[in-house]
Amino acid sequence: MIKLEAIYVLMGLLTGGIALVNARDDSNPRRWRNTLFWGVYAVLFLAGSYLGDLTNGILVLVMVATAAAGLGQGTRETATAAGRSASAARYGNRLFVPVLIVPLATFAGSVLLKDLTVGGLPLVDPKQVTQIALGIGTVLGLLAGLVMLRPTVSAPIVEARRLMDSVGWAAVLPQSLAALGAVFAAAGVGKVVSTLATTWLPLGSPLAAVVAYAVGMALFTMIMGNAFAAFPVMTAGIGLPLVVQQYGGDVVVVTAIGMLSGFCGTLMTPMAANFNIVPAALLELRDRYGVIRAQVPTALMLLVVNIVLMSVFAFR
Repeated sequence: MIKLEAIYVLMGLLTGGIALVNARDDSNPRRWRNTLFWGVYAVLFLAGSYLGDLTNGILVLVMVATAAAGLGQGTRETATAAGRSASAARYGNRLFVPVLIVPLATFAGSVLLKDLTVGGLPLVDPKQVTQIALGIGTVLGLLAGLVMLRPTVSAPIVEARRLMDSVGWAAVLPQSLAALGAVFAAAGVGKVVSTLATTWLPLGSPLAAVVAYAVGMALFTMIMGNAFAAFPVMTAGIGLPLVVQQYGGDVVVVTAIGMLSGFCGTLMTPMAANFNIVPAALLELRDRYGVIRAQVPTALMLLVVNIVLMSVFAFR
């Protein structure tokens, strides 16, 4: 059976390769810091499941200390700006083919893999079908790009290093914040949120509970910087006990749209640095919050739409 460990191995190989490329790049004055940061991250992916909690915690602290000391960025690239422009002109819209393969393969895999069995056992862990399908889709997209563009063998990992060094420590935020959400849930923060909501908010109708859940997801996501971190807390505090159990909402509809409501908060917060601050830095925008300002109207409209959709479809 293919489990999530396979994705951890792929990520470990990727981050380990990034560490090796950094170690060989003397154009980066802080290459050994980068090597340590991405090397430790690779160890966590490859061996984290087999290491104790204390060891994993120490490794995370090493990453934090390394990032706090400051990471650098090398200047070596696999192609010049003129070469990139010429390649873009040559391939045109065909450059989107490898990119589009990823979501298409992920969707197809999510639908098809869950029913495949070998010797009476599922081929893929039923609980992790989508994540594994995404990993397969990413590999297929990479292979398509290699066949179509025919770069040097080292180009994918060198370009991955360039991108990840540009993003820096913020690349770790989604995983870290998702883990923080799990810690909050285990600590009982959801129960505290539920108590505060039922005590101080007028939740005497399904619509009021839906509004509290959806808006709460957006606001808590803005604080945490990641909807995956907000989801276990707000769902345990408001979504399940009030919207689902008290008012009989469909749990699938409620949780799916609740997550989308959280993503509305992602669009409006600098805490989601890898989405909103890093792109502004990479594009060298004068306004570092320009991405957020452009997204706020869309986020608010989508939040209203999510509230309407949950109110209509969750109680049918």
